[in-house]
Amino acid sequence: MNIFKMMKKKNIKYENLWDKYYDEDKRSVVVPECSIYRYFEKSVFAHENEVALNYFGRKFSFKDVLNRIEVCAKALKANGVRKGDVVTILMPNTPEAVISFYAVNKIGAIANMIHPLSSQEEIKDSIIKTKSVLAIAINLAYDKIAAIIDETEIYKVVIVSAKDSMPPLLGLGYLVTQELKMNLDKSNECFIYWEEFYNRGLNYSHNTEVITGKDTDAIYLHSGGTTGIPKNIVLTNGNVNAIMEQAKIIFPKIGVGDTFLGILPMFHCFGLVVCICAPLALGATVALIPQFDAKRFDKLIRKYKPTVLTGVPTLYEALVTNPFMMNVDMSTVKYVISGGDSLSPEKNKVVNDFLKKHNCNEHIMQGYGMTETTGPACVGALGSDKLGSVGIPLPGNKVKIIDVESKEEKKTGEIGEICLSGPVVMSRYLDNKEETDKMIITHEDGSRWVHTGDLGYMDEDGVLFFVQRIKRMLIVSGYNVYPSYVEEVILKHPKVELCGVIGVPHPYKVQVPKAFIVLKKGVEVNSDILKDIKEHCNKNLAKYMMPKEFVFRDSLPKTIIGKVNYRELEKEEQN
Repeated sequence: MNIFKMMKKKNIKYENLWDKYYDEDKRSVVVPECSIYRYFEKSVFAHENEVALNYFGRKFSFKDVLNRIEVCAKALKANGVRKGDVVTILMPNTPEAVISFYAVNKIGAIANMIHPLSSQEEIKDSIIKTKSVLAIAINLAYDKIAAIIDETEIYKVVIVSAKDSMPPLLGLGYLVTQELKMNLDKSNECFIYWEEFYNRGLNYSHNTEVITGKDTDAIYLHSGGTTGIPKNIVLTNGNVNAIMEQAKIIFPKIGVGDTFLGILPMFHCFGLVVCICAPLALGATVALIPQFDAKRFDKLIRKYKPTVLTGVPTLYEALVTNPFMMNVDMSTVKYVISGGDSLSPEKNKVVNDFLKKHNCNEHIMQGYGMTETTGPACVGALGSDKLGSVGIPLPGNKVKIIDVESKEEKKTGEIGEICLSGPVVMSRYLDNKEETDKMIITHEDGSRWVHTGDLGYMDEDGVLFFVQRIKRMLIVSGYNVYPSYVEEVILKHPKVELCGVIGVPHPYKVQVPKAFIVLKKGVEVNSDILKDIKEHCNKNLAKYMMPKEFVFRDSLPKTIIGKVNYRELEKEEQN
């Protein structure tokens, strides 16, 4: 019997619909008055000799990681970084990236997390807007940084190789196959290599830790928000530590001996908070994967035997379609978490069936949130994991659904804009008060609410369902049409692998849907399949929802975390 059924029998009245899923003392969290580093440090002493990081088979204990953070913090101080300075980190998931992140936080500086494969102009723009003074970057980004460094305030760049922490033989192979091809100018005085940088820390004798509170700026992450315009999101120590406190409640089975498969990148909020900070705070091991290859997914599971899988929907699509997964045992897996985008009920069921066939007794839990809410604000846990839902608010968080126009609160089951509140709400957009005030509004209850720009509804059990982005809603002859719903219908066709629907202009209907479809492997495009999909849509969609056109493609553009890039489809249509 699940928790909800037990509570329901007691006929108890709750302040919030979702309160029934939590014990009374676990409906909120107390965010500690400390830095992200200090939170991590406190958790280390209980299991200092356990494995914190596993990098291609090389294992680092919690005590070892803590010591390396101290040396890195000294190296940062020796190179002139002080409290409030900004350090840009352009790294994939390596031990140096994790160590650098915590070291930056320890000395009271701010970590500006950037995708290492960003364009030269994107890197320059981020460094300038955040006023970064030092960068720690993977060597693959060397040329881009060298080309723009004179236009920024950066005075030192620490160059890291993916082989720096690899086991010796593997590192040698990487050197021969990858690194020798790179053209790195080691005479440039602005650049220093990790080993030399780290050694400077060994010779620094002054104190490193700067005491900071929960409201102090800690991280800059990047997002288009609800408008698509790039913004620098400011997260505080308290934002991240709130997630740690929430994780202790909703994932009680995670601790020492568990392993997270660290596939999601650290420069993404989901990857940083859920795949790095949370497991380390809980005493679990993170298997760092700097570059994910879907074709090798089976080998990763065999090698690391993860107890927690976290990923975006495309990662789970890669899992269920991997031909080498047939005999892989997944009985060790305790939690399967999906976020970053919604997983359709159909795909949800496919993943659940796959897990069951591979001896996993768990099912996939969807989460919902955004960088502005420090990643997950809701998750399907404690019996709230209805098929297709994104769960319930994490302890201390609140959700309300409001009318897009009137801003009045909607009734249970009615679709409206999703608003989120709680200790995870970002501080602000950096140097952008206008956009901050649009995104975060103080309501009558005195709380700061994020207006997500997403449509959704909450059912009678307090479970949230995501529908789609507001800006994706189409008005067809006066009717509201949700492209995500049209996509969901088309995806139910047995021969469709992927689908993206956008709105295109129409002379009298204003807008009409247009569907872009990727067929499953081995299915040929012909008039019969087009006719079949149209008939499928006619049976399952209202006439005004029917796509005006169906376009078959080999692939669809994706965002960096694997979502269908609708803006790219719209740009292509305009051109």
